[in-house]
Amino acid sequence: MEIKKLKNLLFVINPIAGDIDKDELQEEIITICNEHNVAYDIYRTTGEKDKEVVKALLAKNQYDGVFTAGGDGTVSIVASLLIETDTPLGIIPLGSGNGLSKDLGIPQDTEEALELIHQNIIRNIDTVTLNGHPSIHLSDLGFNALVVKGFCEGGTRGPGAYARVALQEYLGYESKVYRIETDLETFEGKAFMVTIANANAFGSNASINPNGVLNDGRFEICLIEPFPKAAGIAILYKLYTDSIDTSVYTRRLSCKTATIYNLEHEVLHIDGEPIDLGEKIEVQMHPKSLKVILPEYQDDAEL
Repeated sequence: MEIKKLKNLLFVINPIAGDIDKDELQEEIITICNEHNVAYDIYRTTGEKDKEVVKALLAKNQYDGVFTAGGDGTVSIVASLLIETDTPLGIIPLGSGNGLSKDLGIPQDTEEALELIHQNIIRNIDTVTLNGHPSIHLSDLGFNALVVKGFCEGGTRGPGAYARVALQEYLGYESKVYRIETDLETFEGKAFMVTIANANAFGSNASINPNGVLNDGRFEICLIEPFPKAAGIAILYKLYTDSIDTSVYTRRLSCKTATIYNLEHEVLHIDGEPIDLGEKIEVQMHPKSLKVILPEYQDDAEL
């Protein structure tokens, strides 16, 4: 744990995330920074070359921290640039999921999250790479990745749109074959979905890895194996009650490295962004490689 005053900050605001007025948010940020003698720069994303622009700003300035005001996509862009640096990541959650911020114990209320500008602690968490691509939170193959892809391609956001896509895909979905080799064990067979978890729960609050720890130097590969369609409701219930480990259709592989053979070239996403990494996926753990800005009450045991 590290405590230091943040004197110079960059704010990366996604103007289309969430349903709050971004001009008002920006004014609140400016007011808080001025009240606490914090220098600041503000960049509003455009959807074009945002990563390159933020990277250039980081190279030009020595920021004490970078806050994202947006959803998981905005967080992922900025976090990938801060790995293995001394610059911590702050999150003002505005998206429909906000999975990482929830697992970190960051307030979901905007006003409370803004207090992190002047009242915080800094901690290190692990990150994972899939064929060199950073994953900060959760990535997966199979059913959920297919739903994420459909959701991203649709024009509507929010839990209702996600549920509609999930129901459409579920009725006809068939489990796929995977081979997974880790530093401790091997799995080969069919799976409904394969989740590479550095954390606990999806942004929907479905807890796929209830006992996951964000800074223990290990990640989990969480498998939901084939199950009768009639068992779907029971599995969904267990996901939303932190009890998925009690299902006979689940298996968990705890590891530091893994190779996943995506034998049927099923859909994959990293932190909510669909991506094609081919048939062979090398997964590597990078212990405590990202600094994050957390509430002062956050305790080591809570990550």
